[in-house]
Amino acid sequence: MNLVLKSSAPANLAQIFEPIRADLDAVEEAYATHIQSRVELIPEIARYIQTSGGKRVRPALLLMASRLSGYEGDRAVLYGSVIEFIHTATLVHDDIIDASELRRGREAVHSRWGNDITVLLGDYLYIKSMGLALTYDSIDIVRLLCDVTLRMIEGELYQLTKTGVVEISEEEHFEIIRRKTAYLFGGASEIGCRLGTSDSEQQQSLREYGFNLGIAFQLVDDLLDFTADQSDLGKPVGGDLREGKVTLAAIHVMQCAGPNGRATELIRTAVRDRAISIESWRELSTLLHHHRSIDYAYGKAVEFADAAKSHLDRFPPSAERDALLALPDYVLARDR
Repeated sequence: MNLVLKSSAPANLAQIFEPIRADLDAVEEAYATHIQSRVELIPEIARYIQTSGGKRVRPALLLMASRLSGYEGDRAVLYGSVIEFIHTATLVHDDIIDASELRRGREAVHSRWGNDITVLLGDYLYIKSMGLALTYDSIDIVRLLCDVTLRMIEGELYQLTKTGVVEISEEEHFEIIRRKTAYLFGGASEIGCRLGTSDSEQQQSLREYGFNLGIAFQLVDDLLDFTADQSDLGKPVGGDLREGKVTLAAIHVMQCAGPNGRATELIRTAVRDRAISIESWRELSTLLHHHRSIDYAYGKAVEFADAAKSHLDRFPPSAERDALLALPDYVLARDR
């Protein structure tokens, strides 16, 4: 059965990003320009990734935060492309680690070009991002980017230690989310804010906005593995369990079912075998519905989305503030 997440919010990302549309297009152009290399394979793969349908939420966060803080220069575009380089590097490395064959409905980079080339491409993107960040004499921003990147890599390593562990706790799962996703969202927001005239309290508010938004984003992303159609999601549903990853809805349903319950047995078998049959998937979906585990995880996402919005109270009304207020609602309404 298919469980559907519900939100009354309009899911129109183009409308939300309209105040920074020109700058976001400039980030795309900067990304394409800075990825050029004498090694033709590098821009070839980069173009493949760039045209795969990413939402560009992270650079958009930086751009809107900079506008909200009164900045109108061109440095936001460059740092937006830096954020996109870092995000792309994590994606290509993650797909290798997870052995994911698809990314956004197309072959993952490592499936098409091989692991050896993809590892080096990820490394190239990380180093390229830091080189771009050094274009301007802003060592504090470079230091922040390094800190965020290290936390993300630590998060990936920490998740690997928990892969295949069915008894992962809710707090351990949230620690993975904070490191792998939330810190980059928070860092993008903070960098944008630092470019403008905001005071330290406003910088902290935007950092917390991005951090909470990132947690909500990942919680919904995890839920899509249980609720989305495969054609919408762009990869097979149930992939997390087949990769040995136990996310919040699964943690909750096992807590409800108990160590000897049927839901726990189904999840334990899927994680052990790295496979789940259609019949078992349907049975697990029914149990998730019965124990309201999807609702529980979605409720947590709503809590973090609301927390993100609350951190915008320090800023006066503006088109950018309205866009940032709308973004958490979009995240909650995602179906892919």
